[in-house]
Amino acid sequence: MQFKECKAFPWKCEVLYYSTRNTWSGEAAEYDPNLLDDPQWPCGKHKRVLIFASYMTTVIEYVKPSDLKKDMNETFREKFPHIKLTLSKIRSLKREMRNLSEECNLEPVTVSMAYVYFEKLVLQGKLNKQNRKLCAGACVLLAAKISSDLRKHEVKHLIDKLEERFRFNRRDLIGFEFTVLVALELALYLPENQVLPHYRRLTQQS
Repeated sequence: MQFKECKAFPWKCEVLYYSTRNTWSGEAAEYDPNLLDDPQWPCGKHKRVLIFASYMTTVIEYVKPSDLKKDMNETFREKFPHIKLTLSKIRSLKREMRNLSEECNLEPVTVSMAYVYFEKLVLQGKLNKQNRKLCAGACVLLAAKISSDLRKHEVKHLIDKLEERFRFNRRDLIGFEFTVLVALELALYLPENQVLPHYRRLTQQS
């Protein structure tokens, strides 16, 4: 595998030359659309499972939100040491992606596709503090281009909104779009079982 440095960015951005057999982190693992939205994550060590003769119940003790957030992030880091962002930061970025998409009148299916792209990059361990917003923006842009029949002025409006929301330069976004595309192995058309869980959660929240 070969890598090269992206001169458009101050940090080293690994751009992997396209391969039909490998992802950025080696052999691809099967993507689980429910993994990062698992409701068990916020519970952590504050959850107790009580098993009785005929049934099982779960008790979650009261805990301050700040302590719960800290515990959730620690549990997540222990399970996924290769992921450089906390779970709370990942979820915050997804909220920003959803809010921006709603402002731009993008359909829930578009947001769902953007979530799948984004989470695949997260689970590959390719997001960090420097590139997280560019990755989120590029995922929204790619999903909009694939799933929506956007006209030229609508694409420009979306890029304007992304630039404003995530506070990056549009030239960096356009350059990073290819980086994300290669990381996803050009697989932008997604199977229903990857998109539908996100779509259901989004429509239930609205």
